[in-house]
Amino acid sequence: MLGNSQDATREILAASARGLTKTYGRGDTEVHALRGIDLDLPRGRFTAIMGPSGSGKSTLMHCLAGLDQASGGTVTVAGTDLGSLDDDTLTTFRREHVGFVFQSFNLLPMLTAFQNIVLPLELGGRRVDDAVRERAHTLADVLGVADRLGHRPAELSGGQQQRVAIARALITSPDLLFADEPTGNLDSTTSAEVLEHLRRSVRELGQTVVMVTHDRNAAAYADDVVTMQDGRIA
Repeated sequence: MLGNSQDATREILAASARGLTKTYGRGDTEVHALRGIDLDLPRGRFTAIMGPSGSGKSTLMHCLAGLDQASGGTVTVAGTDLGSLDDDTLTTFRREHVGFVFQSFNLLPMLTAFQNIVLPLELGGRRVDDAVRERAHTLADVLGVADRLGHRPAELSGGQQQRVAIARALITSPDLLFADEPTGNLDSTTSAEVLEHLRRSVRELGQTVVMVTHDRNAAAYADDVVTMQDGRIA
């Protein structure tokens, strides 16, 4: 029965970390960025990881997302131990299971909003068919940019560009969407709009969102808040 219970727990988790450590440098320059982190991220929830600069929150996100290799412990995403994957397999896994949104929107200026949204699928070799177009339009509608799909980034506001970036991250139906200070370059009103749209992606699309932020107002939009301090969960 214990094995069945553990399997059921894994079923409802988007990701988990056990005994996660990350150390940079050696000797006198050694820095312990993560000190034995245990963390579960439930599916279909909006989790904020917050803390001051240097607390380890960004390092934790990078390890959870497979962007950085932990010094010790394990990270499991969608039932897969990231430590068991070689570099090429990990790159493919990230492309298929993880989405990213950053402060800088990173939209390609020569492409329309629609073309930016479907770009990850095209890079993965998928044809933009009717099903892809329908999902792109659904995401654009949920994120409030359905009427801007034919516009290029220079014709969009900062908030609209960030929402297009979120749609692009969601187009592959990732198990996890990581948002690293997604409102850092936005004013307070636009930030609130973007955060509300992230919440909508959780409520209406069943998405799992993990947001790194130092802003308590931003963290208030999350279902769960994890506070980091000195490489540990406070």
